[in-house]
Amino acid sequence: MSRPTRRLVIAVRADPVICGHSGEARNLAEVALTRGFDDVRLLTWPIPTLQSAGLPLKPLDRLLPYSPGITVERPEAVGDYRVPDGRHLAGLTGRLVELLAEPVPTVCLSMYLVPHTQVINDAVTAARAAGFAPQVHTIAKAVGSDVTNVIRSCLREGRFGAATVLLTTFLASDEVVAVSEYTRDEIIAAAEEVDAHGGTTFAEQCRRRVTVSYPPIDASAFLDIEPDAVDAALAERGLERGKYILFLSRVARAKGIYDLIIAYGQMRCRDDVKLVVAGTGPALDHVRAMAKEDDRIVFLTDVDDDEKPLLMNGCAAYALPTKPEPDFVETFGIALAEKALAGGGPIVTTLTGGTGEAVGDTAVIVEAGDISGLADAVDRVVLEMSDADRADLEKRARAYALQFDRGAVFDDLFRS
Repeated sequence: MSRPTRRLVIAVRADPVICGHSGEARNLAEVALTRGFDDVRLLTWPIPTLQSAGLPLKPLDRLLPYSPGITVERPEAVGDYRVPDGRHLAGLTGRLVELLAEPVPTVCLSMYLVPHTQVINDAVTAARAAGFAPQVHTIAKAVGSDVTNVIRSCLREGRFGAATVLLTTFLASDEVVAVSEYTRDEIIAAAEEVDAHGGTTFAEQCRRRVTVSYPPIDASAFLDIEPDAVDAALAERGLERGKYILFLSRVARAKGIYDLIIAYGQMRCRDDVKLVVAGTGPALDHVRAMAKEDDRIVFLTDVDDDEKPLLMNGCAAYALPTKPEPDFVETFGIALAEKALAGGGPIVTTLTGGTGEAVGDTAVIVEAGDISGLADAVDRVVLEMSDADRADLEKRARAYALQFDRGAVFDDLFRS
């Protein structure tokens, strides 16, 4: 086999993790094959490790295949039980050093600063120290939980040393990007707090260097959906077109699922439409218990990537009443943009974090945490909105979301 001429390595929590950024990695990898990269690798975690972490995962037997030329690598841990932590990081870092030792021009993209940017930085440092002289360009992309879960928790707990390490790791990359303008602003604000405590200059560096790269979406998977395919998929689930409200996301408090369950009990339209909760997550068992007396609420925990656009297209309304929580703020809202591309009933959401960047002026907006307002908004969409207004929202939402197509996002991110 001939040696590749250009390589892209993406360090990320890849499939089967249910996460928008897993989809981001897949979409960037697929586009890379059409942009001159002839060796594309996703460097990620062994599946048993993902399972033991308790992350929400897709059904393993229904994962979409990657195109030829994309290799998913899951290095095993290095060391035995006497190394209680860091074993898998050593496996990831060591494998990347092996790739960098080859004389192939390589771009390394990390998604989630903790720990993937650390993996790339350590591997590049080791490869250079060993004398391999890697031809490598590094890009670190800060996603939502990097700020809301890691940096912010460090600042709340007064752990400025840990926040300093994270920002130093981020800025050590050749390019630094954020998943949304909101995320960029949050990074700068966090850096200002660290600077105020330690006399550092992180904020100025972030203002100067951090750019925005929105999540790449495979628009083709959501456009031109066949009505017969929608009807067939719904029939298998016992659903009817336009006869259900859809929540399709991670089932977690910050996604507003508790508010939606309570609001559904107050809706006038509940006699006409079911509520479909599609997804898994930490709040699933509790939410199921809340809804056990309501046979109008349907839970789907095995929706795959093929079925997702069909459910989105067939709903009367898509509701994602996401709300800010200490450990999570919606920093973009990939599912919102996917829903806009898929068509179907209007989107009902909140202006939390970066959701406004995901939907523009094409969604019905409610105040985060306003349960009565949420019930009223869904009732208005389902019972009162005219067909013409629904069609107008659908058309404008799709046109707006096309800017997030993976080809355009890839070209902007890799323009250099």
